[in-house]
Amino acid sequence: MKKIFLSVMMLSALISCKQEPKQEDTTAEIAAFSPEVEENGVIYEANIRQYSPEGTFNEFTKDIPKLKELGVKVIWLMPVFPISETKRKATGGADSKFASEMPKEEQAKYLGSYYAVTDFKAINPEFGTIEDFRKLVKTAHENGIYVILDWVPNHTGWDHVWLKEHPEFYTKNEKGEITHPKDTDWTDVADLNYDNKELHKVMTADMMHWIKNEGVDGFRCDVAGSVPVEFWQKAIPELRKEKNIFMLAEAWEPALLKDNLFDMVYGWDAHHTFNKIAQGKETVAAWDAYIEKRMKDYEANDILMNFVDNHDENSWNGTIKGRLGAAEEAMTALSYVMPGMPLIYSGNEYGLDHSLKFFEKDSIPKTKGAEWELRAKLGKLKAENIALNGGKNKATYKRIKASNENVLVFEREKNGKKVIYIANFSAKPVDVSVPLKGKFKDYMTGKTMEFNEKQLHLLTPWQYYILTE
Repeated sequence: MKKIFLSVMMLSALISCKQEPKQEDTTAEIAAFSPEVEENGVIYEANIRQYSPEGTFNEFTKDIPKLKELGVKVIWLMPVFPISETKRKATGGADSKFASEMPKEEQAKYLGSYYAVTDFKAINPEFGTIEDFRKLVKTAHENGIYVILDWVPNHTGWDHVWLKEHPEFYTKNEKGEITHPKDTDWTDVADLNYDNKELHKVMTADMMHWIKNEGVDGFRCDVAGSVPVEFWQKAIPELRKEKNIFMLAEAWEPALLKDNLFDMVYGWDAHHTFNKIAQGKETVAAWDAYIEKRMKDYEANDILMNFVDNHDENSWNGTIKGRLGAAEEAMTALSYVMPGMPLIYSGNEYGLDHSLKFFEKDSIPKTKGAEWELRAKLGKLKAENIALNGGKNKATYKRIKASNENVLVFEREKNGKKVIYIANFSAKPVDVSVPLKGKFKDYMTGKTMEFNEKQLHLLTPWQYYILTE
């Protein structure tokens, strides 16, 4: 009888275990990050707060499968951490104001800067829960997309626990008071002092948390050039021991790309050149000067991020349309076909045409149109044609001189595959002959074009071609 009783109990326990709900798996298999991803990928900057009216992880996660249509291989999440209440910003610029200085009835609408972090290991409740974040990462991985976090190593918000527990981590003035970063108007953050070696260890440990416990694939590091290279030389190899990660520096310094530190830096000079040519302040000669400088300053296997827009540019310097005007499409196409990795900022794919609020809730448009189709088509070419490889084993870049100095022509080539970019970088129509011979396909329209070297082609203002064989 005892044996029967024990058998029944064991069977009951077994059934009970099977019926117990399983904890949701928050990881998903994805191949280790590799240099091949850098060759043909597109990076997407996700502004969770402004991506949807709800401003949540879950609303963004729903759209991750769509990003595959744009050739996106890496999602860069703007900071997902809690934001300090103390000295929370309401407005920016030299005359910026704190939320506490605004009328009491308005203060709640000021959400502060993502870059005033309270806790590097927590999630901003504004966006959802840690479970929501895990679902986002899992969905991205299931779609073959890597996720990197926007990391803020240069400073913290004024509510960060380190201000109480480790004041020695911060920069102080002559009076011994903790200060905000020098020569900035970033009064909502406290400057970190990397002379303190213990800070190096703690900051690296906080970064490791997200790689080891939450499955993220790397970091975009805010004002990385303001943090001593010594820190990166210690931290990045330590992080790479755990996992192959992708590291993007918000910086231009070539030193940050050496010795397997960062994978990619910002192409700021290219961005400024786009703007100046589009605004008639510079000509094609400025582009040639930029390329010459780029080849001089950087090594052949260095990678730069090409962008016509990002969160800073959109909020503080105006929209793509405002900065590029009629040249918008030609410059966007250029950012894909030149060496490097192109960036899409949240809303670009939907024709975002207003400057998003930085400290308050706002929202991007969400209707597919010409801007989506443009980026989908360019992303497909970037992904499929090795002549646009832009990583450590990039395709070559060869300038081709046209008969008109306002026309930019160059060729990208790898393993016999070629892509040629032709654009009228002026606000006037031009007649031009290009030293090309034979038939080519205009990738954007699918039409066949024939060149005989001396034949004149009329290009309307800012017209461009992407030619394939």
